[in-house]
Amino acid sequence: MPDNMQPHPIVFNKTMRKFGAPDTVICQYHNWSILLRPMQLTLGSIVLIAHDQASRFSEINQASFTELYEITRSLECTLNRAFTYDKINYLMLMMVDPDVHFHVIPRYLKPKIFNNIEFTDPGWPNAPDLNHVNKTSLKTNLDIITHIKSCLE
Repeated sequence: MPDNMQPHPIVFNKTMRKFGAPDTVICQYHNWSILLRPMQLTLGSIVLIAHDQASRFSEINQASFTELYEITRSLECTLNRAFTYDKINYLMLMMVDPDVHFHVIPRYLKPKIFNNIEFTDPGWPNAPDLNHVNKTSLKTNLDIITHIKSCLE
């Protein structure tokens, strides 16, 4: 476990709760939390959410920006180890959920199988298809979380 990960849970903001916290939390750092996106656009889709009370990226504190460097390096290695993605997309939309966050979407040239479920990426090679959801069960989502945790760098 990296040194900058939180030993104890932090207070979940509105965006974290919307994306299923505490049940979907993969890991927490001092300034950020990584949660599984309950609606899997592609296999391993997550949400990286800032702890800062900020509604603009420019409003997060310097420590959050600094930590983001280490988190993205670790996150990309972890997701690649977990699912061998072909590309990775970071989407910061913040139109509905005001807290600073990124949707991190692993991208796949070909379908992936996990828990005997085929996960597709119909937007490939263009932008992710935000209207497409790979249907999963609560158990499958928990298994994805467990698998990602087992691959944490």
